[in-house]
Amino acid sequence: MAGQGPPSRPLQSLPMNLNASSLRQRLQQPGLITAPGVHDMVSLRMADAMGFDALYMTGFGTVASHLGLADAGLATYTDMVGRVRQMAGMARTPLIADGDTGYGGLLNVQHTVRGYEAAGAAAIQLEDQEVPKKCGHTPGRRVVPMADMVQKIEVAVASRRSKDFLIVARTDARSSLGLDEALRRAEAYARAGADILFVESPQSEQEMRQIGRSFDLPLLANMVEGGYTPLLDREALLEIGYKMAIFPVSALLAAAQAMQGVYAALKSQGSTAGLQQPLMRFGDMTQLMGFDEVHDFERRWAGPESGSESR
Repeated sequence: MAGQGPPSRPLQSLPMNLNASSLRQRLQQPGLITAPGVHDMVSLRMADAMGFDALYMTGFGTVASHLGLADAGLATYTDMVGRVRQMAGMARTPLIADGDTGYGGLLNVQHTVRGYEAAGAAAIQLEDQEVPKKCGHTPGRRVVPMADMVQKIEVAVASRRSKDFLIVARTDARSSLGLDEALRRAEAYARAGADILFVESPQSEQEMRQIGRSFDLPLLANMVEGGYTPLLDREALLEIGYKMAIFPVSALLAAAQAMQGVYAALKSQGSTAGLQQPLMRFGDMTQLMGFDEVHDFERRWAGPESGSESR
């Protein structure tokens, strides 16, 4: 990134609420929707400026970056809806937000769906894991009875105020109960009214192709570097039948690796004077974070630094 600043994006152009209809409309158009994971406001600003069709507020990354904890059911609705509000309020790109299990029973699901929609998300992802849930590419996940999750999807659909707010139904049944059960559940969730189906962690391209042949609804692929599912390119995902691919932790893993290198150099050398790790230019970072707009504001309202009389 050195030598090339981020795209300019004045603060006053940012909407306070998202027009979620743009994501539903995009689903009707050809091509794969690539949604990068965003885990904090820096990653949100950077990805939002690049013209993606959608962004994905990763539960793993959000819990890690804001709470410093594992994605193991420790984050609450209150923890997460505040992040949704911050991210959706800053972004002009539709935001798909991880809603875990809905944070409880059916009444919690209603509260969560209404809260995420009011916060400005374009879609909420709900999954059929038992509480406490775990990250989808870690062992030991257990799922609730299918009928319980069907009810959650039905409640979610009935609770949203606009059909443009999309319900992503995720099943984690593949890892513990096998692919056939995962497909059976996804079909039931489709009948319950889900807009997008997410069969988590298929373990081969053959399994991914079986998923692609099984449904008419838009399908979501979860591309996790180092996870259970093969990483495929855009053309392969489209050919299989996926409509959307999320990359929830790619940027987080890259950032963590870069930070580890910087901290290791500081520990061993006591300075960054000889650092080999590429860094974004400080000026580019200030531009990304909106300092140009801050300076414009100050020039307009504070007057020259020489001390002109206040207006």
